[in-house]
Formats: sequence, structure tokens, C-alpha cells
Amino acid sequence: MADYEAQIEHNILEHEEEEPSANTTRRAVLQAAIGVGVAGTVLSTLYVGAGLVPKKVFTPENEPLAAGDILVYAQGPNQNKPINPADLKVDVLQIIAYPMNPKTNVVKGSDPNNTVLIVKIQPSRLTPATAKGAVDGIVAYSGVCKHLGCIVSNWDPNLEQFVCPCHQGHYDPANSGKVMSGPPPKPIPQLPIKIENNQIIAMAFFLAPPGVNA
Repeated sequence: MADYEAQIEHNILEHEEEEPSANTTRRAVLQAAIGVGVAGTVLSTLYVGAGLVPKKVFTPENEPLAAGDILVYAQGPNQNKPINPADLKVDVLQIIAYPMNPKTNVVKGSDPNNTVLIVKIQPSRLTPATAKGAVDGIVAYSGVCKHLGCIVSNWDPNLEQFVCPCHQGHYDPANSGKVMSGPPPKPIPQLPIKIENNQIIAMAFFLAPPGVNA
């Protein structure tokens, strides 16, 4: 680009002896050409940069959670099996779950934002807003911490709260996933659920976008 501008300036100097009006016109045209050249370079860079941005390709394993998905164990001896509500104990460590497409039986575990936390709370402790998306005290939430994206896998039995192991962010499952302490900027969104055929089913998408708070 520097060589291009230098050549244009050289052309301007070569014609300094010409008639002033003609020289002025030529200088204006050449300077405009410089501007166009710079603009073209910037636009080309933007187009190239845009082409380098990867496009997310959806597969059955990373499709977003959807209404009707069955929640299954994400790990452990029962991995990929539907969670039986009867097996849940009150105020015990949350279960890490993934959604499973009920038509294909494909578990959507490739996208971290599909991670779900399931825990059973004393129904009397649930706030009215939380209770709307719960069944018999069973609540479900996004498992991705709103701070830096860690999975909220720990449990404080004394406070009865979810705890992120990375920076100790605390969330209250009885109160819409509200942040109780630590650095998270927002609550983890609740997932409305229902129970059918001894399975926990997603009624809709999360009540707010899951994942790190932008």
C-alpha cells in the first residue's frame, strides 16, 4: 500500500510545472484514487475476515434442546438412560443431564449449552415463579455458569444451593436460579419440565438463553 501511495505522489510531482488549474484537478483526482484504494483494501480485509468465521454445523448430537426432549443421565452407570423421577431424593446433589430426542433417541450431548441440572427441592421452598416450571419439587436449570461457562456441578448441602466449582458462584434452585454469591452476573435460566411415563420431559426451551453472559 505504501508503494502505491508513493507512486501516486511521484506522478503528482512530475506534473507540478503544468498549468495551475490542470495541476490542481489532477492532484484532486489522484488523491481521490488513494482514498478509493484504501477503502478497497479495508473492504477486502473485512470480506476475507468474514469468510474465516466458522459457521456452526448442526448435527443430531448438538442440536439445541427442544420441547418434548427426554432428560437423561449425562454420566455415571446410567449414562444416556432416562431419569426416573422416583429416584430423586430431596435436597441432594444435582443430577447432570442431557436432552434426548424422543423420536431418534439421539442424546444431544455435544453442545455444552444443552447441559441441564436436575434437583428435587421441598415444594414449600419453591417461589411461585419457580414452581410454575417444576413438578413435585423437581426443578431443572441450565448447567452452564453465567460467569465463565463452567458446569455447575457442586452442591452446598447446608445452603441447599448449586455451586460452580470454578469460582464458587452460588445459585438458588428454589428461587429461579438466582445468584446468591460469587461472580456470576445473572441467574442460570430455568427449564420448564413435566413428567410423563416416569420420565422428565422438557416442556419448552430455557426461560432465558443458556451459556456465558455476553
